[in-house]
Amino acid sequence: MPESYWTEAGKLADLEQAGKIIFRKDGRQILILKKGDRVYAVNNRCPHQGYPLSEGHMSDDCRLTCNWHNWKFDLESGETVVGGDQLRSYPVRIEGNAILVDLAKPDRQAAQTRALDNLYACFHRYEYDRMGRELVRYKAAGGDYAKAVGEIIRRCHLKFEYGMNHAFAAAADWLELTEKYEQEGRNDAALVTALEAVSHFAWDSQRYDEFPFTEDVKPFDVEAFMAAIEQEEENEAIAMINGAVESGLSYDDLRPVLARAALAHYNDFGHSAIYTHKAGQLLERIGGEFLKPVLQCLVRELIYATREDIIPEFRAYGKNLESWNHEVQHSLSPDDVWGKPVGRALELVSSSGMQVNDLYQLLFSVLVRNFLHFDTALASRTDNKITDNVDWLDFTHGLTFANAIRHLCTESPDLWPRALLQMACFAGRNVSYLDKQLDVDAWTVPDKEEFLTQAHEFLLDHGLPEPIIYCHILKTLMALEEEMQDFPDADWAEGGLAAFNRFLTIPVRRRHSLRTARQSLEFTARE
Repeated sequence: MPESYWTEAGKLADLEQAGKIIFRKDGRQILILKKGDRVYAVNNRCPHQGYPLSEGHMSDDCRLTCNWHNWKFDLESGETVVGGDQLRSYPVRIEGNAILVDLAKPDRQAAQTRALDNLYACFHRYEYDRMGRELVRYKAAGGDYAKAVGEIIRRCHLKFEYGMNHAFAAAADWLELTEKYEQEGRNDAALVTALEAVSHFAWDSQRYDEFPFTEDVKPFDVEAFMAAIEQEEENEAIAMINGAVESGLSYDDLRPVLARAALAHYNDFGHSAIYTHKAGQLLERIGGEFLKPVLQCLVRELIYATREDIIPEFRAYGKNLESWNHEVQHSLSPDDVWGKPVGRALELVSSSGMQVNDLYQLLFSVLVRNFLHFDTALASRTDNKITDNVDWLDFTHGLTFANAIRHLCTESPDLWPRALLQMACFAGRNVSYLDKQLDVDAWTVPDKEEFLTQAHEFLLDHGLPEPIIYCHILKTLMALEEEMQDFPDADWAEGGLAAFNRFLTIPVRRRHSLRTARQSLEFTARE
């Protein structure tokens, strides 16, 4: 369509007599209204749910109201006064008795910017359905879903007080699926996955204040950067990351250092390593122009990460890292490690002498077995201590962590001892929450490919309200699939599918009212 596409939409005399005209062209309905000397042309379909604005009413100050849900549009300014989505208007001119409307498509770049502005405007009230419409408008203007996610990160990244979280990690997986579905021509599925990525950022950032990063720039120095992370000096670490970006370093250049920082401790229940891996995958999708906000959020997470190896339960980690001895190989099997507490699991791993890839497979098998044997009855208890609040996500993290460290350590092999010992920490921390008498045959998956297909279809229409739950289903599924693809003969594969089947069937319980009340009473009584 040319830059201008003036089309006769009706006669002025008819408009003055009837008060409104509906002009139909190429599947569109355009409502033409007159107030005083001004003539307006707008889409007749309300941008909210499509009801006809011709059945609405216009006030003396040129506010058009949709009678269904009371949305109001200022025809002079073009702004939505009550409601959300913007109503498209068209230039109008009068030639004699003819009303001419310009049907030319808006400038693509301007349309993309407007759609992104409107998309971000949805965040405050978490308008999920409107986010979907704005993404479609952005795509129709020539935009790319992955770029939309990148732009959303640029706009909201200051709202993450403690840095990178699951929204970033899940976005990497959602966008991988977006690309897959677009290649398959499944436009609805592609939109779902892009929308889930965007809406997670909305959920986690809505109504939060901004927590700005320092704008200082310092030369990037590896050892100084590591020291800043260790000493939790955010401004110092961010200033060096800003310097790294300005000097032209890429994420690939920085990943070995970031991996070293992520694995310097048993950090944050494995989140630090997971995010370091997923940040690279995310940037591959959204592009290097978003490197700075992604890096800043990741480094902030590394700063604030809990360092579990300094608490009593995992204090043996440091000792076993120092005594790591793989000069003499000992025979070790998953049965030797499964069910062992943290300290014993660490001892077995540090002295096994096994090749790192073999030891990785052994520990992955143990983590799969833990996942399969989670005693789900514990998740419904109301009389347990706070320290025993446990649910599915305590088990999925071991697998997604393992998947992440395999990639990080393949690139930086010197990190294998730390990573494998941290896998041992995951293996041992949940031994009190296992149902070793579980009938695992009841959860066996008879057809792997059909089951995985159904799992992906579930994610397209999961019906779950909280992103934290369905993003863990997504990430666990993607990690398991990748591990099975890379290790097709792995002996844990059948158990992994059975465990995921159980995970999908027995939902995560998110609200524990009676447990919370009892724990609150007990806890405060001892203050």
